[in-house]
This record gives sequence, C-alpha cells and structure tokens, in this order.
Amino acid sequence: MQTKILKIILPLVMLAAGGLGSVAINALATEPDEKELIDTRPVVEVETAFALDHQVVINSYGEVKPFESTQLSVQVSGEVTAWHPNFVSGGIVARGDVLMEIEKDNYEAAVLQAEADLSRAQATLIEEQAQADVAADEAKRFPSRKHTDLFLRKPQVLSAQAGVKSARAALKRAQRDLANCEVRAPYDALIISRDVGLGQFVSTGSSVATLNGVEYAEVVIPIAGFDSAFLPERITGLTATIKQTGLNGFTRQAVVHRDLGIVDSDTRMVNLVVRIQDPYGLKTRQPQVKFGSYVQVTFGGKTLSRIYRLPQDLVNNNTIWLLNTENQLEPREVTVIREEGTYFYVSAGLNDNEKIVTTVPEYPQKGMTVKVAGEDSTQSATTEKL
Repeated sequence: MQTKILKIILPLVMLAAGGLGSVAINALATEPDEKELIDTRPVVEVETAFALDHQVVINSYGEVKPFESTQLSVQVSGEVTAWHPNFVSGGIVARGDVLMEIEKDNYEAAVLQAEADLSRAQATLIEEQAQADVAADEAKRFPSRKHTDLFLRKPQVLSAQAGVKSARAALKRAQRDLANCEVRAPYDALIISRDVGLGQFVSTGSSVATLNGVEYAEVVIPIAGFDSAFLPERITGLTATIKQTGLNGFTRQAVVHRDLGIVDSDTRMVNLVVRIQDPYGLKTRQPQVKFGSYVQVTFGGKTLSRIYRLPQDLVNNNTIWLLNTENQLEPREVTVIREEGTYFYVSAGLNDNEKIVTTVPEYPQKGMTVKVAGEDSTQSATTEKL
C-alpha cells in the first residue's frame, strides 16, 4: 500500500521541483531592459579666431658706449700746481670744471709784456698819425709842389697800424696761454684715467687724462634680416626701451638716433644707434646705465594689419587644427610671417570666427569627431557599455 502511494507522490514532487527550478533559471537569465551608453569622443578645447592690428616689436642687444671720449692734452708747458678733487679715476666732473692748474707766473708775465708792447705800438701809431696830419697841412699850403706818399708819411702810418695789430695778436696769444694754464672739462665727464701727478712738469701736447662724456651714451644694435623688413620708414626719434635683467637690473627710456648707413660685411646686418640721455642719472635721478653694460633694446616697428596671433605650440610645420561645423578635426596650412616671444603671427590661412583647436588629441586625424569641452553630449556618438 505504502509502496503504491510513494510511486504516485514521488513523480509529482519531482515534477514540481523541476518546474520551480525552471522558473528560477528563467528569472536569473532575464536580460536587463536598459543599456547604459558612454561618449567615447576625445574632448578638446577651442578658441575663436579673430584678426587684429599688431605693431611689431624689434628686439636687439648691444654694449653701452660713450658718445664722447677724449684723450685730454695740455696746450702749455709747466709744473702742475693743483687739481680738482674729482680728477681721479671714476670721478665725475661738470662741464667747465678746472681739472688741473699749471704754474702761471711765466704766462702772467707774458701777458704784461704783451700789454706793454701793445701800448708802445699804439703810442707809435698816434705819433705817426700826428706827423702825417702835419705833413698834410703843409701840403695844402704849397699845392703847386709835388708831395710823395713818403712826405705825407703814409708808409709810416701803415707800419704803425701793423705794429698795433701785431701787438694785439701777441696779447691775445699770451692771454690764451694764461687761460690754458687751467685745464677744464670740455663736458660733463667720467674720469677714466689720470696720467699726471701734482708737481709733475708737463709739456705742450702731453696727454694727461682720458674722459668719457656722461651727457649722452650710445648703443649700436644690429638688426637681423628678418627684423629689418619690419623697420618703419623713419626711425629717427623713435622711442626705445633699454633693459638689463638680474640683481641690479634696470629699465630706461632712450631714442633711436640714426642708422649707420652700411651693411656689416661680416654679419650682413644693418646697425642702428640708440642714444641715452644722462646715462649716469646725474640730472634726472634715473638708474645708472654704466659704460660697458650689455643691454637689451626694444622699440616699435611697422604695424601689421589684420593679423592672427597664435601660441607657437599650436603651429606644427605651418599647420594648425580647426574644428568644423560637424565637430570634426580639420588641418589647415597657414602663413607665418613673424615670431615674437611665444607667439606666431599668421597673415594667411585663417578667417575670422573659425574655431582653433587649442588642445589637440594625442593622435589627431582629419575628420576625427571630437567633443568640445563643456558642450552637452546627449547627441554624441555612443557605444554599449559591457
């Protein structure tokens, strides 16, 4: 009896268990109704291109040199009796300062002697003129007689007049020699060297010092060929900036003074002269620009119209990457006409309002679809996430 019951119940239990297992398997095997999507396009950043007018900046370097440099010599001989306290190497003196004095006794005596000679010559002239007047009166009383120039004392008067002129010239020379006993600075100057000492005897023409003028300094700067094309037609009077970097760096204003007018045979460059007023700041209280300093000089060149300025890292072999209206990369060849600092200046190959890609993907390809940073990606290309 029990055996029969088991034979009936056991198949039913197995059938029920199989059904439950099938249901469980089907439940576990059910696929999700939704699939999650992701945007796989490279993200880039762009900038809008726009043209501008740009004044070219010309940049060069040169050494500061004095506008005036003089080997100072004496014009009279004698013993050095005194000198200016600043008449030493590194001293600065003003125009007209007495740098040194030469013993004057002989030259003062020469002036007195010349003055006496002039007075004597003038007295002789007065005497001869008086005698000529007497001779002229006598000639009037006897008009029928023949009166020579010698009788009228004309040669004697001319000789006396020449004597006065000669005496005056001698006095002028004596006064000049006396004045030259004081050796004066011809301009505001820096004393480079002094070659004479107190009590030393100097001869006429002896060199006693070397002076550099500090009223002006000049910098000769070479202009490379790629810069010379951008020089303005008139350079005289252009404002320039003198700069030196470092611990004791400075910045001063200067003026482009002239073109030397030749092309250097070695470098094939033209050379301009930049002039600095009061380089040692004696009157303007500006930073000193010492002679021998190596400085950077910049000034404005021509103005370029409708030009595009691009960072150099965006231009590779004269090619940049643009973003077209379909968000695809497009290479574009451009014409670079000038480089300044970290920028290239482009004259052709770009148009206003075009989108320049500033963050190019690692391996860019023409026609590659990209996404602009910050844009909505709901309509982007998608793939299934596994």
